[in-house]
Amino acid sequence: MPYTEASMNALRGSGDELADAVVATLFERGEVGKFNTLMRYVSTAGSPLPEGLPDVAREYLQVTAAPPSWVDWGEMEKARLFFIDNSVHISTALSFASMPACYLVPHVAKLLSATHGLNYPSKRMAETGQFTVHLMQPDAFEAGSRFIPAAQKVRLLHASIRHHLVREDRWDTGTLGTPICQEDMIGGQMFFSMLVLDSLHRLGIHMSTEGAEAYHYAWRVVGAMLGVDQDAVPVTLDDARQFLDLYMLRHMGPSDEGAHLTRQLIDLYEEVVPGTFFDPVVSALIRYLVGDTCADWLRVPRTRWDTVVKAAPALLGVLESIEDRSPLGAWALDRLGHLTTVLELSSLTRGRVMHYAIPEQLKKDFGVGGTVPPNRRWTPPAPTVTV
Repeated sequence: MPYTEASMNALRGSGDELADAVVATLFERGEVGKFNTLMRYVSTAGSPLPEGLPDVAREYLQVTAAPPSWVDWGEMEKARLFFIDNSVHISTALSFASMPACYLVPHVAKLLSATHGLNYPSKRMAETGQFTVHLMQPDAFEAGSRFIPAAQKVRLLHASIRHHLVREDRWDTGTLGTPICQEDMIGGQMFFSMLVLDSLHRLGIHMSTEGAEAYHYAWRVVGAMLGVDQDAVPVTLDDARQFLDLYMLRHMGPSDEGAHLTRQLIDLYEEVVPGTFFDPVVSALIRYLVGDTCADWLRVPRTRWDTVVKAAPALLGVLESIEDRSPLGAWALDRLGHLTTVLELSSLTRGRVMHYAIPEQLKKDFGVGGTVPPNRRWTPPAPTVTV
C-alpha cells in the first residue's frame, strides 16, 4: 500500500484499544500491583492462570493467548532457521543499528528517557534480546513456550505507558501524537525487521530473498500480537522500505535524550567487552551501521576503529565461505553463534528473568538523571524517492 503524509498522520492518533481498556480498568480498580505479582508466576504458554487474577486481565489473557489465525507456519519456520543461521549478525544489528535508530527519533527518545526507570542500564536491551530469543524458539507458539506470555505483557506495558503519560498530562499529544501510537509501533517493527536486514546487507551477509521475506514476516506476526493495526502495516519488503524511509524522513533528528541513551548503550557494551583495547569497536560499529550523519546526531565518538570496522564484510565473507564449503564448519559457526547470543543475553540480564511488568508510576520528569558507570544474495528494495 502507498504511504503518504496524510496516512501516517492518521496513525499518530491511535493506540491499542484492547490493551488500553484493560490497563485503564486495572488502574481504576487499583489492581495493577495484584496483576504484576500474580503474573510473575505466568511465564509459559498454557500455564493455568492464577486464582485472584483480576477478571479484566483474565479475559485479556484468554483473548490474546493464540497467534493470529492467518499465520503461515511454513514462513515462521523459515524465519526461525534464518535466525539460527544469522543469530550473531542479527544480534549485532539489533544492538548497534536498531536500538540507535530508536534514539534517532526525538519523541521516541524522549519517551524512552521518561519511562526507562532502570535498576541497571542493560534492562532495555535485555528485554529486547530475551523477547527475540523467545520468538525464534521452535516451540514459540506452543504450550510451554515463553514468547506468548512475554508478548501479552509487553502489549500491556505499552498501554500502561500511554495511560501514565496522557493521564498525568506529561505528553504533548497535539505535537507528538499519542505515545507509542500506531505509527511508532509500526516504525519499531521496521527497525527490528527491515533495518536489521539492511544492516546484514551492509555487513556483507549472504541472504536469500526468501529468508529476508520470512524474517520480515515473523515480525509482522509479532506486531499483530503487540496490537499493531494489520490494515496499516507493510506486508511486502517494498512496502516496508517505503514506510521506513518516510517514517525516518518525518521524524529522525538530533536530541539530548537520544545522545544520552546512545551513551548508555555504548557504556553498556564497553563494559561487556573484555578489557579496554576493543572498547572503541562499539562506537565504530554504530557509526558504520547508521552512517556518519546519524552517528553525529547521536554524538557517537569517532575512534581509531572506524576504518578497521569497514573491513567487517570481507572478514564475514571468509567465515561464510567456510560455512558454505564445510558441513562441520557450518555446524561449528552455528554453535558459536548460539553460544555468543546466549552469553550476550546472560551478560545483559545478569542472570535475571525479564518480567515486563506494568509500571505503577513513571519517572517524575522527562530528564535523564545520573550517569551510567562504564562497564543467493538478497538486495534491499531501493530507497523511496520523495517528490
